[in-house]
Amino acid sequence: MRITICENKIELGQQAASLGRHCIKSSIEKLGRANVAFVTGTSQIEMLTALRSKELQWDKVNVFLLDEFVGLPDGHKASSETFLKENFLNYIPNIGSFHPISRKADSKATLAEMNALMKDYPLDVVFICIGENGHLAFNDPPADFDARDPYIQVELERRSKRQQVGEGWFSTIDEVPNKAITMSVFEILTARHIICACPDQRKAKAVAACIFDDISPNTPAASIRRRTECALYLDRQSSCLVFDDFRMK
Repeated sequence: MRITICENKIELGQQAASLGRHCIKSSIEKLGRANVAFVTGTSQIEMLTALRSKELQWDKVNVFLLDEFVGLPDGHKASSETFLKENFLNYIPNIGSFHPISRKADSKATLAEMNALMKDYPLDVVFICIGENGHLAFNDPPADFDARDPYIQVELERRSKRQQVGEGWFSTIDEVPNKAITMSVFEILTARHIICACPDQRKAKAVAACIFDDISPNTPAASIRRRTECALYLDRQSSCLVFDDFRMK
């Protein structure tokens, strides 16, 4: 894993997007396509803004989501599908394909559909972030490291729900759905390139845990240290604890 510390979230987004463009372009040149998965949330706005302006053969890019809430109505602002469309896909009319995750309550059918689909779309590039509780996608601690299906259903942990409220997607914790469909840790780590754009001071403790703590189900994001082809981009705020492990001082 390579760590880059940027001055601010604007620079972070630009650098992460530049690497993303390079990785996507390389995959298209080698394979004739690029299968790309995106995490969503306020931490990704700067990166997505920069990436959508990049010149690429977007018609050869197949897009997937890392996670989605179960049971949200169409168009809800907290939906990963809604977010990615408003901040990225609506600016790229010639995208190769987009495969959203159904929010229907019948998640068993959704999982079967998505897991069958992923057999034909091995991941080339995945854009991720680190949750305030150390989650990776919606793999909250303790995460299921044994799951081998590309997508799994999970119960959301309270701290994860609190982050959703803090970012303004819901007014109260009770409004946050209890269940979500998420790409498994195993599947995320199969991607040829992993790009983690993680700004903001609210992520500092989770970033420190990712870098310093043992890799275990209690620190899901730390699993990205297993991959050489993983780039972690931080800003001054999110990196404030990584020059040394200051958490216990």
